[in-house]
Amino acid sequence: MKAARSPKKARQRNGGFKNEMLAKSILDNGIRVLTEEMPGSRSVSLGIWVENGSRHEVPSKSGISHFIEHLLFKGTERRSAAQIAEEMDSVGGVLNAFTGKEYTCYYAKVLDENLPLAVDLLTDIFLHSTFDREEIERERTVILQEISQVEDTPDDYVHELFNLDFFRDHALGRPICGQAATVLSFQRDDFINFWHDRYLPSRVIVAAAGHLKQKELVDRLAQDLGKADISRLKSKKEETIPDGHPSLQSGVFKHHKPLEQVHLCLGLSGVQQAHPQRYAFYVLNTILGGGMSSRLFQEIREKRGKVYSIYSFQSAYHDIGYLGVYAGTSLEWVDEVAELIVKEMRRIAEGDLKEEEVERARNQLVGSMILGLESSDSWMGHIAKNEIYFSRPVSLDEIAQGIRAVSRDKIVELASSIFQPQSMALTVLGDLEKKNLDIKL
Repeated sequence: MKAARSPKKARQRNGGFKNEMLAKSILDNGIRVLTEEMPGSRSVSLGIWVENGSRHEVPSKSGISHFIEHLLFKGTERRSAAQIAEEMDSVGGVLNAFTGKEYTCYYAKVLDENLPLAVDLLTDIFLHSTFDREEIERERTVILQEISQVEDTPDDYVHELFNLDFFRDHALGRPICGQAATVLSFQRDDFINFWHDRYLPSRVIVAAAGHLKQKELVDRLAQDLGKADISRLKSKKEETIPDGHPSLQSGVFKHHKPLEQVHLCLGLSGVQQAHPQRYAFYVLNTILGGGMSSRLFQEIREKRGKVYSIYSFQSAYHDIGYLGVYAGTSLEWVDEVAELIVKEMRRIAEGDLKEEEVERARNQLVGSMILGLESSDSWMGHIAKNEIYFSRPVSLDEIAQGIRAVSRDKIVELASSIFQPQSMALTVLGDLEKKNLDIKL
């Protein structure tokens, strides 16, 4: 195990560091361990993060990362699925997982006194899951139901359709859950082979935050993960992402489904996670549609009453990002709502932006960030994502300073560069056979 040696230096020759309450160590097999001591907390959150997500899948294996995430809770060499659930429930803790486009996380949140149990459970499911054939078949039906549930929830489904339209034929556009056809095709060997290929020590990060002792946790993880069976966590040459950098699509994409409302999602290219303009991008998104005081909410919902729900959002990955707007409206107002969204974007790009709007958005972002990171689980995710996307700790002070340094001119400059109608993609979902849409972007 390679551990940080000096609490004074932010980075060491061996790759570890210790900075205030955050420390990084590297186990003998290359697994990174990040810990944040929060003495005032009674909880501890522990997550095993793998730098593998749905964008690392070829089309025929779409959804396999998400399927594996489910299977790791379905029994190990010494615990059944029921025993895994019972042990965590017996201490009132949380044991769960999620799959994203670029990472997967298995995590537990417990009282500090139950941290040894959380470590034991997480490392057991991570290293010793059996991929039982009967459990695979049971979970297959669960995932098919999950796919159907998304398709029956139009305000979720329109986002899935938008990704497919916007990232046409690229892994970033495919649903994380996969498609029914691929989920039905997976066999046990597919899961084991994919697990071997993608769950490598160099891609594994353990992040922990809360009332913990850094050295004690690292020593325990060194025993459980640092000496992991090399036949399960083998080393191999890194391969590239299957589909490389995506080529973004533009235009209007119509999807018919008999619904009472029409749901639309409009998006355009933004900035990637570590882009120098990311702070201006955060503020721009907040001004446009990041709350009840935002332009889209005030103009289209409050002033005109044309929607019940409208908001903007941002998604960012290693190499690309985008800005999106969702709205739910009636069929008769679809054209108008889409044009109003583009109009608000154009106003900002043309410099129609007051300093007080910028100041309010900056304060909103800083306040929501700090409030959102008060719990051990949110902080655990924060330090893990910093490692994934920045390979270093990013403090709240650094983020707050970056946000507060964003000027009105920087926002206008960014808006004018990305708010280009010819580069926009609009996905519309609803009973479109009843109306001839005439949307002008």
